[in-house]
Amino acid sequence: MIPIAIYHCNISIISRGKGKSAVAAAAYRSGEKITNEWDGETHDYTHKGGVVHTEILLPPHAPPSFSDRATLWNSVELYEKAGNAQLAREIDAALPIELSREEQIRLVREYCSSQFVSKGMCADFCIHDKGDGNPHCHIMLTMRPLDERGAWAAKSKKEYDLDENGERIRLPSGRYKTHKVDLTGWNDKGNALLWRKAWADISNAYLERAGSTERIDHRSNAERGIDEIPTVHMGVAACQMEKKGVTTEKGELNRNIQKANRLIREIRAQIGKLKEWLAGLLAERETAPEQPPQSPGLANLLMKYLSIQREKSRKYSQSWQRQHVADELKTVSAAVNYLSEHGISTLAELDAALSSVSDNAYSIRAGMKTAEQRMKELQKLIECGKNYTKYKPVRDQLKTLKNGWTSKRDKYEEAHRAELALWEAASRYLHAKLPKGTKSLPIAEWEQEYATLKAQDSEDYAKLKAACAEVAELQKIRKCVDVALRAEQPEQSRTKRHDLDR
Repeated sequence: MIPIAIYHCNISIISRGKGKSAVAAAAYRSGEKITNEWDGETHDYTHKGGVVHTEILLPPHAPPSFSDRATLWNSVELYEKAGNAQLAREIDAALPIELSREEQIRLVREYCSSQFVSKGMCADFCIHDKGDGNPHCHIMLTMRPLDERGAWAAKSKKEYDLDENGERIRLPSGRYKTHKVDLTGWNDKGNALLWRKAWADISNAYLERAGSTERIDHRSNAERGIDEIPTVHMGVAACQMEKKGVTTEKGELNRNIQKANRLIREIRAQIGKLKEWLAGLLAERETAPEQPPQSPGLANLLMKYLSIQREKSRKYSQSWQRQHVADELKTVSAAVNYLSEHGISTLAELDAALSSVSDNAYSIRAGMKTAEQRMKELQKLIECGKNYTKYKPVRDQLKTLKNGWTSKRDKYEEAHRAELALWEAASRYLHAKLPKGTKSLPIAEWEQEYATLKAQDSEDYAKLKAACAEVAELQKIRKCVDVALRAEQPEQSRTKRHDLDR
């Protein structure tokens, strides 16, 4: 097994439509003071701690003045006129703690140069490390290409849709039907996987050169063949609340998922050990055909185990003998009670019980996985449903306004841009998820379903815990039986040799 280091590589867009600013983001990540010339607001983060390195990488045709952070991002802000403009792409990634600071800087620099700057993007990266074991980098990338003169060029262009005769298609509005053509290829959805894989490959190369056995993997649990429940993304707000000691639903959900995964791993490991012991027993039986065909009785084997422990204790003090025999007697007594309660008397029945416990555990795990996925969907539906309901009056008010000479509609839209953006996002999501013709949002029903699933999740977790305890009990019994079986082998071998000598 190759040790797996922590992998985190998230890709997002900084957009005005979400109330974000490229200048504000750059100032925060670099710990600098920068004034946004687009809206006149100054962002001062000079007192922010944990910024250990900042650097800007430019393609050959970029203006040298873009080496200044304020100049670069103000140029982006001023060129983009739309209220919902996409200003920058951001990548934040965890840095391997196995690398030195200089190696971490070279790693980020090589990643940016090979994946982004070589394609024509400007890259502004900052490394944060507060000494809490979580060094990471923030990479901001320009989204608009530069022409050979160093001026901003178009991201895309519109082309007319043509019919089978090569004629432009006219819409009912009188305009012609068009489609947008990306001129850079930077927005291709397939890039996300390529960039995440490149981060893993380059990081692993640096780890190998540093002599570390750790490796990172960009693939999901399912792609790596790991049958575990994935945790949900916390988000900035939930993380900040958790750091302050405030319990959040997402945080509690992740803690329950982590507990379930730990139990699943424990059960899987214990079942694996038990199966190895049973396989070894079957192998021993195959090499001894003269053995009776029936499965050995567990009661006799447990008594044999107790006799062995008593014999071993004779070379120690009497007080130690009494304590040791008492402890072993408790172990055997608990094993006999378990076996009698479950009607298990032979090794074959022990194997059947093991299979039953294993099937039960994996059945619970499958149900939990389905429930956890539905809970994620419900959380998103509830969030979007509340946003849709809350900001619908703002949207309705906008529809009633007209511009005229006072630009009343534009002013209202600008003043409520954030609320309208949240409503639009909620509307798109709900239209995509809900059946056509849905007239009212069943938010109360979603909340009730979520509460029911959460309660069921707690019950399933308790069942998993009980299954783990049962596997542990079976493991204790099998260890005792294994000691007794090993002790019987030399006696049988001596009997065979004695018969041959005679």
